[in-house]
Parts: sequence; C-alpha cells; structure tokens
Amino acid sequence: MSQSLAAGASPILLAPAAIELHYALKQRVDDGEVKWVKETFEETHLFTLGRGDINHVVDAVFVTSGSRDSDLATRISSLCKRNRIPINVVDAPQLCSFSLLSTYTDGPLQIGVTTNGRGCKLASRIRREIAALLPQNLGSACLRLGDVRNRIQEEDRPLHLAQTDSGESDDSVDQPATFNSLVTEADLDAAKNRRMRWLSQVCEYWPLKRLAAITDDDVSTILQSYDTVRLPEPIGKSTSTDHGRSKGRIILAGSGPGHPDLLTRATHKAIQSANLILADKLVPAGVMDLIPRRTPVQIARKFPGNADAAQNELQEMAIAGVREGKTVLRLKQGDPYIYGRGGEEVEYFRNHGLGDKVVILPGVTSALSAPLFANIPSTQRDVADQVLICTGTGKKGKPPVPPEYTPTRTVVFLMALHRIAGLVRELTEYPKAEDPAWEDEASLPAVQPGVNPASSHRVLWPRSTPCAVIERASCPDQRVIRTTLDKVVEAIEQEGSRPPGLLAVGRACEFLNKPESGSAWKVEEGFSGLDIMDTIHLTAA
Repeated sequence: MSQSLAAGASPILLAPAAIELHYALKQRVDDGEVKWVKETFEETHLFTLGRGDINHVVDAVFVTSGSRDSDLATRISSLCKRNRIPINVVDAPQLCSFSLLSTYTDGPLQIGVTTNGRGCKLASRIRREIAALLPQNLGSACLRLGDVRNRIQEEDRPLHLAQTDSGESDDSVDQPATFNSLVTEADLDAAKNRRMRWLSQVCEYWPLKRLAAITDDDVSTILQSYDTVRLPEPIGKSTSTDHGRSKGRIILAGSGPGHPDLLTRATHKAIQSANLILADKLVPAGVMDLIPRRTPVQIARKFPGNADAAQNELQEMAIAGVREGKTVLRLKQGDPYIYGRGGEEVEYFRNHGLGDKVVILPGVTSALSAPLFANIPSTQRDVADQVLICTGTGKKGKPPVPPEYTPTRTVVFLMALHRIAGLVRELTEYPKAEDPAWEDEASLPAVQPGVNPASSHRVLWPRSTPCAVIERASCPDQRVIRTTLDKVVEAIEQEGSRPPGLLAVGRACEFLNKPESGSAWKVEEGFSGLDIMDTIHLTAA
C-alpha cells in the first residue's frame, strides 16, 4: 500500500463493511489516502472503479486475503487475465500476472528483488544484503553521471545525433557485442561521439566505490576533448631530489583474471606499498578494493580509438612519478606480457633512460585460467595436446592472420568478441581478393594456378567446432556461453556482451560439457569456484 501511495496511485479497498481493518490501513482510510468501497467483489467492479480517462477500467488488482486455493481468488485471477488487467494474489504465484518487488531506493537508483511469491521475507532479506554491499553515495553518483550524460548530449548534438538503436538507454540488458569495437580515424561519426563512448566505458569499468566517490574534477576530465592528451594536475607537490630520483621505480604487474585471491603475493605487496597506482580500466573491482585509501589512483582513460593517447598519458605520469622518487605501480589485467602491451611499456621506459628502474611481476593470464574456470581442460589426452593463444584484433584494428585448424589444438582468442563475425569468417572461409578485410592474407604463400587453395593455404576450421565465450572469468558475474563456431555470432548478438571476455575454440570445450540436444547454445551464469577456500580456512581456524 505504501509503495502504491508513494508512486502517486489512488488505492481503492474493496471489502465488506463488517470486516475489521488493520489499524494502519484504517488510519489511511480515515485520512482519505485510501477509498473504502464496502461491498463484496463483483465482476463489474473491474470496469467501474477505475480512472475516468481510461473508461473506468482498474489499473491493477491486488488480492490480499483468502487462501491460495480460494475459489474467489481463482475467479478474480481468471477475469483479470482475460481482460488483460494486471493481478497479484498473495501467496499464490500461479494466479499472478506480476510479482511485487522488495525495493531499495537511493535517489535515481532503484533495485528490486522478488522471489515470485515463494518467500516475501526472503526477498526483503536479499534486498537488505544487496543494499549493504553497495558503497555510500551511489545514488548521488547516478545523478552526477546522469547530468554528465545530458550535458554531453546537449554539447555534442551539433556534431552527432545520439543513436536511437544502440540500446544504451536499456538498463535491462548487457552491453552490445560492439561495445569495445575500434573507433578508427575514418569513422567520423563514432569519433564525434567519443565523449559518450568514454562515459559508457567509465560506467562499465570503474569500480563502484570509485564511481560513488566521483568528483567535479572527475567530471571535468570526462568532458575534456580527446584531440590532445591532457595530463591530470600533479598529485601533491614535487619533492624530487637527486636522492629521491635514485629511489624511484616502476613496477609493472599483472592483476590476474579477476578474483583478488588470484593475485601473486608480489603484486599484493606492490599494491600495498606503491606511492602511485596507474591502473588499466579492466583491473577488476575486487583488486582495486585492496588499494589503500591513502594511495592516489589514476584509471586509464581508454576506449576503442583512444588507446594510444591514454597509454601515452599513463606512461608520462609514470615517468614523472619515478623522477619524483615515487614507487609507481602500473597495474594491468591478467599478465602484462600476454597482450598487455607490457613489452611496449618497458621499451618506452628504456628509451627514456629508466630501464634499470623497471620491475616486472607476472600475473595469472585469463588465456589459461578462464577456460579452467569454465570447466574446459585446455589440454586433455586424446583430445587436445597443444594450446595456442591468439589475439582477435591486430594493431589499429586490422584482423591478424588466423591460425589454421588442427584437430588436437585448443585456441584461445583474446580481444575478439567485439568483431566476432569477422573472426569466424576468417577461421572458416578462404580470403577473397576483393575483400579489404583480408589484406593481411597477402603475407601467405600465393596460390598457384590449378592448385587447390587448401594445399597452399591454412586448413579451415569446421563450423561445427565446439567453442565457448567466457566473460569476466573468476568474478561473481562470470558468464559462459557454450556453442559452436556456426552459432557463436548469433549467440553473442542475442545474449549481449559482458566485457572483458575471450573465445576458446576446440574439441576440449565439450570434453566435460556435453552439448544439449536441440539447443544452439547454453548460457551459464555466476562463479563461486573459490568459495571452498574460505570454507577450508574457517575449518582450519
């Protein structure tokens, strides 16, 4: 009742005059907040007690008394469903056309939980638990980010009208499959919309605690143009001395696939002792939460098409920090040398005379751990005797040369899901001379006249090859989509994208996960594989 009143509804209580009302409900009737029609239910009430602007048909019906097997409740439910009037019958989910939510509200932020009539108290408990886990001021952050979004739309409207079919305003679905697609210099429309893309990346990748603490300075940074790189204001006053310069260093470390328990002890020590942390946007929230509050943190301002500028920005900040005598931690996802641009950064620091100041710490790469968490043995006797790690996107977005098919090989593609259609085509079809997307194939041996292309080109992948899309491996919202090469594009388009993710391809994908007959793909949600370690720890204690 209180929720209905808060939403601006005008509740009508239909009950005989002889019934004894709860004192709180009676008070609302006496105060005029609720109208009491002292009659027993008749079918005509559904079409006479409603608002005049909709021909007096009621907006919704709530049956709050009587047993779940009540003939009256069943009759009312049948009438409402037949006339498309929403109905909720307490403790009778089979009679309902909608469920009530236990809601948490913080400004524009609203979270609803329902057990679909199976346990109202349990829904309230779950809602309270969720709310307790949220950082403070998250509702205010929603307001601030919403204002930023409106401001960007207004300021950039002369340059680029917002896309109406992007699905960005639909909070009920995951990101589209093209969320991380590259913005090329030739793509003028996408370039004009760069600030909105950056805001989307901020909302997707920044830890919730960081979003909840967003400031006016952060908003100013978001609103800056990316035509040139602007370094943030210096963090504190410079204390550089010759003695300080000798102590400064850069630690380049991998944060693993996602779960903070998968950090190496060396990286954890670096997180605790660093004077400045420069983190990639994909470093998961669980790892970011380990950073001491006193430590300044800069998150890479990367989105597809701005990666090089954002990379240079962080590298310049690292150099400045070292020259001030600071320990600077470059925190990257996974392992810094597995498609993490770690080698490029080391070369950059060497070229600036800081090669002896760089320390490299390995990280658990998702290329090997994500299949494990998806219950895929990358190597398996009589199934797969080799593993190949590939990128799905080459430099400047160009497609790399695809690997040939080997029946006993498991191939893991990183940075591939945003161009999954192109990757599948490259794996399963020979190049066409007129197709510019295949220009990298020019490096392959030329096909001689009269020679079967398969004899000189790589072996194509069968479209029936099992594969799996693994997203946010080891995180609570891990998702695995199991399918085959001929269905994976459709699966991602329908299920959406939950970056970061990867694609594993090969017979090993179905060794422990037999496909279900009649199903094109299967989606598995959630991860709790490390919970047993907490149990073991408690038992030992």
